[in-house]
Amino acid sequence: MINRNTSALRGNRRMDTRGARRSTKWGTGVSYCSGLFSDVFLPVMDGVTVTVYNYALWLNRTLGPAAVVTPGFPGYVDEEEFAVFRCRSIPIPQRPPYRFAVPRLDGSARRGLRDTKFDLVHAHSPFSAGRTALRLARRRRIPLVATFHTKYRDDFQTNVPFEPVVDWIVRRIVEFYSAADEVWVPNARTGETLESYGYRGDYQVVANGVDLDGQGRKSGLREEGQRLLGLQDDDFLLMFVGQHVWEKNLAFLIQALARLKALGRSFRMAFVGEGYARKQMEEMVRRLDIGEVTRFVGVIRDRRLLSAYYARADLLLFPSLYDNAPLAVREAASFHVPAVVLQESNTAENVVDGVNGFLAAGSVDAYAERLAALMDDSRLVKKVGRKAQKTLCRSWEDVAEEVADRYVHLITGNRR
Repeated sequence: MINRNTSALRGNRRMDTRGARRSTKWGTGVSYCSGLFSDVFLPVMDGVTVTVYNYALWLNRTLGPAAVVTPGFPGYVDEEEFAVFRCRSIPIPQRPPYRFAVPRLDGSARRGLRDTKFDLVHAHSPFSAGRTALRLARRRRIPLVATFHTKYRDDFQTNVPFEPVVDWIVRRIVEFYSAADEVWVPNARTGETLESYGYRGDYQVVANGVDLDGQGRKSGLREEGQRLLGLQDDDFLLMFVGQHVWEKNLAFLIQALARLKALGRSFRMAFVGEGYARKQMEEMVRRLDIGEVTRFVGVIRDRRLLSAYYARADLLLFPSLYDNAPLAVREAASFHVPAVVLQESNTAENVVDGVNGFLAAGSVDAYAERLAALMDDSRLVKKVGRKAQKTLCRSWEDVAEEVADRYVHLITGNRR
């Protein structure tokens, strides 16, 4: 177990791989070391964090020692079975609780990276951590994989008022992905988003997984979620899980909930997550007179506790146009909970309306009216939820097997 509360890579001259079992799929005794570079990781909970965590967990157990390289977080102690290397970092004022790594100002971090014998590095962002991975890959002549997770242009347009600066940043992002040996995206529409930024190279679709056990619905988790939320058996629970930021179309969602109430429907709503917009969201909920039926749960890092909330939900509401392939949709599906998404969104790529999820037009009235119709047809909701579990869920262990195959192909090809 690695337990580090330092702001840099102190004491990490040799990665601890105790408990890691080695697969014989690639040959007896074969073991490759991979570095996962990400500008976000625990204790911040979002889709990238969950993805990087599960990559590291399963690669460390099968392919060989895996290490996460990420910004330090004051007061947080890593207790994972894989190595977590923390670099010095500073807070990002516009996007708490995110932080920006500054490894170039951290001599201990540079020495730690120098002494770790990576066979391949995988960047999960094009910024500080990703640039560090790129420099290391070029210096050592090892493969660099880069995953495009996020609609970065949307982020910068929110915080940078000068469009030419946004264009320059996006060009830098495209340059980064163009320099990678292989580019991955979680679905095809995300690849189209990257191409819309100006990227002209190839990319591989590597879908995300689920680490929650939907069978927990049968083992008391639903009852636990009901107790935690103070619900009655017949309460219809709507839920959103994700960062509380306006980019995720949450003003639209709150307005749709107010419209749903005006249509005479009785429901309860739970927002799970954290973000800079939470206080404003709470004010908006009160102003639109849905405060009595809405609860802000906060961020949930305990995966079993999060499972209890999913198990009690009837529908996941995810009207974001910002997200590419949100894990919440797959996580909810593992508990037979279908999602209601916008038909023009990247999220809708694998959703077939009325089969494994529900699509709605991008107006407040249309979204609210679709919710009202679904609340009147609980049999359909349950049927679609069962199909969602069968078609949208894939274990992270299975994903990691595909990832390991791709890593080995790149590593051995590079050596030849």
